Amino acid sequence: MRTHFIAIGGAAMHNLALALHEKGYQVSGSDDAIFEPSKSRLEKRGLLPIELGWFPEKISSDIEAVILGMHAKADNPELLKAQQLGLPIYSYPEFLYEQSRNKTRVVIGGSHGKTTITSMILHVLHYHNRSVDYMVGALLEGFETMVHLTEDNDFIVLEGDEYLSSPMDLRPKFHLYQPNIALISGIAWDHINVFPTFENYVEQFRVFIEKITPGGILVYNEEDAEVKNLVESINHPIRKMPYRTPAYQVRNGKTWLQTPEGELPLEVFGAHNLNNLAGAQWICQNMGVDEADFYEAIATFKGASKRLEKIAEAGSTVAYKDFAHSPSKVKATTEAVKNQYPDRTLLACLELHTYSSLNADFLKEYQGALDAADVAAVFYSPEAVEIKKLDEVTRDQIAEAFQRKDLFIFTNPADFKSFLFDQNWENTAVLLMSSGNYGGLQFDEIKQRINA
Repeated sequence: MRTHFIAIGGAAMHNLALALHEKGYQVSGSDDAIFEPSKSRLEKRGLLPIELGWFPEKISSDIEAVILGMHAKADNPELLKAQQLGLPIYSYPEFLYEQSRNKTRVVIGGSHGKTTITSMILHVLHYHNRSVDYMVGALLEGFETMVHLTEDNDFIVLEGDEYLSSPMDLRPKFHLYQPNIALISGIAWDHINVFPTFENYVEQFRVFIEKITPGGILVYNEEDAEVKNLVESINHPIRKMPYRTPAYQVRNGKTWLQTPEGELPLEVFGAHNLNNLAGAQWICQNMGVDEADFYEAIATFKGASKRLEKIAEAGSTVAYKDFAHSPSKVKATTEAVKNQYPDRTLLACLELHTYSSLNADFLKEYQGALDAADVAAVFYSPEAVEIKKLDEVTRDQIAEAFQRKDLFIFTNPADFKSFLFDQNWENTAVLLMSSGNYGGLQFDEIKQRINA
């Protein structure tokens, strides 16, 4: 099958391109900018475009599928040519559904935790040599790509993102997968540029539940009030399976899970991760992995990339980085690190980087999010606010939103870096939360400081 990717360089798109190439498809693509690691990974497989830009002459009638990335615009020259020729055009999730029509589709949804839960499931299956197709939002240890597609595997595990499918398809991605087995980890308002009200955001999860195939299974976090209320209000012929955070203890910086066979030491920590683990366990059991096998495998799970990922540890100092940006995740992550290291100073730093987090009207959602930290700092770039064409965000607005009088607020990368490295890191847990890099902070410098 010949496929062409418009905007092949994206994190998700290039992984799908690699997966199809591995499957034996003939793959081509274009983009106007391709960065690492996408560039090297495409080049290694011979899929890197020779020249950057859009070339309508690449689009010919023998192409059987055009896959359109979010980076592409509606007036993209290659897209217009494909439309003129009447070629089949798919968004990323549409194409994944086409690839999985005859498989049992397992879709993990939720405002937070979906990457970690998907990663836990795949780790357990991989540990026990159970082969499945998959798509996950992070590169996992032991896996070469974030997407894997075959003709033979019975299951496909999909991370179900609620963001839009493509410039041509404004449906949330997870509406297109029609799961046989689904999970919802939590609902906390996000993507306010697309879902302007909380009610509108919640409605997307209602549609997701109603897309579960009749007779299917919904695993849901009953400790999340929004999820619980929504699931219980829906009359749909599916089996509903609630889960909650299991019993655990933290001793000397180590988390121990209570199981029927006794205590089990874990590599991951934090109430939210234990909650994620419970959801992953139910999904694995519905995929044929028994309880004992799940526990054996999950004990070796070290976490998904950028999700409470340990940067370095030496003596009484430890540093983590985390993708947390939504208020609920920032709060959960900060509390998790403080609970894991209750006798250490917690230095928590948050970069406001996403559209929602830089929106003046949304900032109030962060009230109390950093309360568990002993020292708390927020960094944001006024230039990023301007680029996103948002109203100006001031220091006073941030201070008012977080409701913390001793909050340090920075807009200059050099000032933030000086603050961070001037702190006393003895007997300290350093937590860096961002989907960016604080204006150019090199995490290797954190390692060097700790290991010096």
